[in-house]
Amino acid sequence: MDDTLVLDLDMGSPVDDFTHCFTGECRANVLPILYRLNRAISSAQDLTEPLRIILDVMRETLRMHRGAITLYDRQSETIFIHDSFGLTDEQKQRGIYSLGEGVTGKVVESGKLIVVPRLHDSTDFLDRTKAHEDRKHPKATFFCVPILLGQRVLGAIGAERVYLNPHLFKQDAEFLAAIALMIAPAVELYLIANNDKVRLENENRRLKNALKERYKPKNIIGNSKPMVEEVYNLIGKVASTRATILILGESGVGKELVANAIHYNSASADGPFVKFNCAAIPEALAESELFGHEKGSFTGALQTHKGSFEQADGGSIFLDEVGELSLTVQAKLLRVLQDRTVERVGSGKSIKVDLRIIAATNRNLPEMVENGLFREDLFYRLNVVPITVPPLRERGSDVILLADYFVAKSCEANGRSVKRISTPALNMLMAYHWPGNVRELENVIERAVILSDDEVIHAYNLPPSLQTPKESGTGFGVGLEEKVRAVEYEMIVEALKSSNGNIGTAAQELGLTRRMLGVRMEKYGINYKNFRSGAYKPQNGSGSERSDKVNAGIR
Repeated sequence: MDDTLVLDLDMGSPVDDFTHCFTGECRANVLPILYRLNRAISSAQDLTEPLRIILDVMRETLRMHRGAITLYDRQSETIFIHDSFGLTDEQKQRGIYSLGEGVTGKVVESGKLIVVPRLHDSTDFLDRTKAHEDRKHPKATFFCVPILLGQRVLGAIGAERVYLNPHLFKQDAEFLAAIALMIAPAVELYLIANNDKVRLENENRRLKNALKERYKPKNIIGNSKPMVEEVYNLIGKVASTRATILILGESGVGKELVANAIHYNSASADGPFVKFNCAAIPEALAESELFGHEKGSFTGALQTHKGSFEQADGGSIFLDEVGELSLTVQAKLLRVLQDRTVERVGSGKSIKVDLRIIAATNRNLPEMVENGLFREDLFYRLNVVPITVPPLRERGSDVILLADYFVAKSCEANGRSVKRISTPALNMLMAYHWPGNVRELENVIERAVILSDDEVIHAYNLPPSLQTPKESGTGFGVGLEEKVRAVEYEMIVEALKSSNGNIGTAAQELGLTRRMLGVRMEKYGINYKNFRSGAYKPQNGSGSERSDKVNAGIR
């Protein structure tokens, strides 16, 4: 039962038994606390010291097991946790609410104190922070008081503990309401002075949480055996460590996606994630961009520049196409891997960096080592935990899952509506060897979505490279006669599927007689029995039509 109480802050006379100290929790000693808080507010330059006193009082004097001070950003209309105790940094970052959302959102919207005697029984309880998943305090009472200045609500103070005495929690609610009124002017000054900073911090927190959710390994598309055994399992094992990772695989298989999953599921997920494409930077600039340079160290060095390694301090750096680095740069990279120190161009000073290195390449590094193009010692330093991403041609039915995702993505991007992929088109997608891997599949699907005229991707919407006998295995070429045959074959298959193998219904749908349809079916070797009760399966075991539901996340 939800017995949430909404109370007016103008509650008249104080609660009786304010000094009812036989319970062991005397509240008569709060006056010195109020005096200390008032002095801190008067002399403090910001909110740090006053809020520290408030949280200490909540934790030590009022014996709360969890508390949070939230602030309201009017421009973005979001409420966020500014300071707290009993919450981890990750839980604190999740605490973002809209007006009227949850207990905290209702307090900020209404400007009234809300008491929830049994937090877990409340329909307004969202557990947005996920701090209550263990249900450690199932009988906890929660109350939230607004920080009011005149008629404007600037934020709220929320507190939670188990109470045996109902008078006591009402006393504590009144006490925190008084504190909220005291700090309101200081909160307003803080919000005015830090308005842009608070909004940017709030937005940064929201985006980081979104990235963490987006790049969870479970959100990477594919359930084929190579992906599960060679990629997902390894990501789960290495993400929580600080080991150097080497991601191997052909161009276009999704190596950067794996790097994202490793970083955003690691302990340094809140730190920076710097991506550096070793193939995109000229050799003359690679050293300066990676390690930085001092002002005046070379012509054009007009100011000191922090390199990518320094920028990634506290997080991770992703070195894409690491096999393209020159031997000179490789030597400096080896030192970073060994000592975790960098030396800017034009400086003899070593700078310590704390980061994880994730490298990727589509080159054969052992072969490059044999040919003297890649340092052997650097290879062994990078190859601590190798992860090989399989090419698309080895991932079986993952092609269909990826095609589903790219159809939905392309429809949204181009304002089109495609409801399914036809069976002949699926056969072609499954038969093709995909030299460009996932990147090529994405481009093929985008093209097909744009060319589709009837909310269906047909075989003739796919590019010619998939439609030739050699590439698609369909037996149709690309001349006029072959195109006509391909369209005719596809229309017959679609009609038989929609009629569950009933030749009469299919013939009527196609505007043919049963005899004419039978002749064409014999011509293409189509057996109506294969379409009865879902018995038909596309060639190459590709599965059925694309599912109506596209998986969430980065899928």
